[in-house]
Amino acid sequence: MQGYSVLIKMINPECMFTYDTVAEAVNGLKQRGYNIDFNLEAEGVACSETPLSLKPGDFEITEFYRFEGDSDPADEAIVYAIESRKGEKGLLVTGFGISAEGLGEEMIEKLRVKR
Repeated sequence: MQGYSVLIKMINPECMFTYDTVAEAVNGLKQRGYNIDFNLEAEGVACSETPLSLKPGDFEITEFYRFEGDSDPADEAIVYAIESRKGEKGLLVTGFGISAEGLGEEMIEKLRVKR
């Protein structure tokens, strides 16, 4: 198993979860109701299995977990927990340092990892 170091940023201060791997984060969040798999689009996020599409103003990132591969930069990822204004909950998994090319300015700001 590859070693990971992880930066955990919880936007909700009442949230007390930690995960050692991307898979653990995804599974843990799904167990907590984040069941929609979102894909990144230029102006928001969308689910490929349903017609659900959200603009940056339509959702909040409630938690995110950044995983840094100890030996392979390809192992680096950020798992975002997303909740829509209507209460729909899902996940977005992106490579760390994703290219901003093709993303709208609102999406770039929404996904910015603030330390």
